[in-house]
Amino acid sequence: MSEPSIPKPAIDDTESHESRPQPRPEASDLSSRQLAEARRYGQSQLACDLADKALDLVYLGSMALVAARPLDAWLVGLVASPIGRLALLFLITIGLHEVVSLPLSFFSGHVIERRFGLSRQSAFRWFRRHLESYALAVAFGLLMFCGLYLLIWWTGRYWWLAAAGAFFVVSVVLGQLAPVLILPLFYKVERLDDKELLERMRRLAQGTGLSFEGIYRLVLSDETVKANAMLAGLGRTRRVLIGDTLLESFSPDEIEVIFAHEVGHHVFGHLRKMLLAGFVYSAVGFWICDRLLMGWVSWQQGGAVSYAQFPVYALPMVMFVLAVFAVVVEPLQNAISRRYERQCDRYALERTGNREAYRSAFRKLARLNKDDPHPPRIAVFLFHSHPPISERLAMADS
Repeated sequence: MSEPSIPKPAIDDTESHESRPQPRPEASDLSSRQLAEARRYGQSQLACDLADKALDLVYLGSMALVAARPLDAWLVGLVASPIGRLALLFLITIGLHEVVSLPLSFFSGHVIERRFGLSRQSAFRWFRRHLESYALAVAFGLLMFCGLYLLIWWTGRYWWLAAAGAFFVVSVVLGQLAPVLILPLFYKVERLDDKELLERMRRLAQGTGLSFEGIYRLVLSDETVKANAMLAGLGRTRRVLIGDTLLESFSPDEIEVIFAHEVGHHVFGHLRKMLLAGFVYSAVGFWICDRLLMGWVSWQQGGAVSYAQFPVYALPMVMFVLAVFAVVVEPLQNAISRRYERQCDRYALERTGNREAYRSAFRKLARLNKDDPHPPRIAVFLFHSHPPISERLAMADS
C-alpha cells in the first residue's frame, strides 16, 4: 500500500505489461469455479483499495485539522530550525500513518494474496520487504517535502510552477535509475543469455527507433507466482526485464506478443506523452494546493501570510490536499492509460500477426492470475490502468 503523504511520480517509469502465471496449462476459458474465485479475489482487492483510500484521507485530514498545529508548537521547543522541525513533523506524520495503516496493508498485501494462492512469502518475509519499501518511501518523501517547502519559502507565489518543473525532472531521473539502482535493491537481476529470445525482440524493435541495453531475468519466484515483463529505463539504461515466472510459464510466441505490446508504447510515444501530462497534472495540483493552502493558513492566523513565512504546521494539510487531488485525478489517468494499452494491444496483434499467441497469453492471465474478465465498472473506473481481460480478448476477434 502506498504511503498517502508521498505523491506519485508524474509517470510510471516502467512501461509494464503484467501477467501472472503458474506452471503451464493449456489455454482455455475460466471454469465456473475459477470464475467465481476470480470474482471473489477482485472483490477483496476492490474493498481493500477503497478502504485504503478512505483511511489515507481520514488520517491526513485529522492530522491537518486537529493535530498538526499543537504538534508543531511542541516541536518548537525541541528544534529551532524550521527545516529541522519540518523534517520531524514529516517523520511523525508518516510514522503514525504506518501504525494506523499497517493492519490493512498486511491483510491486503499478504493475507489475501496467500488466501488465493498468489504469494509465496512468509509473514516474516512480507514484513521485511514491507519495511524495506517503507524505508525507501520515507527517505524519498522526506527529501521531496523538504524540497517543496524550500521552493515555497524561496520562490514565493510561483512555487507551484517551480515544483512542477522539479517533479518533472525527478520523474525523468527515477525513470533512468529504476532498472539499475532501485529494482536491484528488491530483486535479483541477471543478464539473460537467450540468443533466440534476444533475436526475436531485436527483430520486433527493428525500424521503430527503439534500442535497449540488453535482456535481463528478474527473479520473482521467491516471493510470488505472479510474473512481469517490462521495458524499463530511459536512454542508456533502457532494458528488457522478464520475470523468471513468466519465462517458465509462457511460450516464446507469447513472450514475443507481450514484448510487441511494449514496443507499441515506444512507437506511439506514450512515455513522452505521459511525461508531459505528468507535468500538467503536477502544475495544476500544486496550483490548487497553493490557492487552498494560502486561504486556509490566512484564516488560521487571522491575516495574510507571506510565502517566506509559510508555516511548518501546514505540512499535513499540503499532504492532504495533494492526496485528495490524486484521488480525483486517478480515474482520468487510468482512462488515458487504458486507451494507450488498447493501442498497444492492437499494435502487438498487427506487428506479430499471431492472434492465437495473443489469445493464449491473455487466457492464461485470466485463469492463472485469478483475474476477473468482467470486473465491476466502479473498479475499472477508479483503479484499473489496463482494460479488462474480456475486452483485450475481444480485440483479437475484431
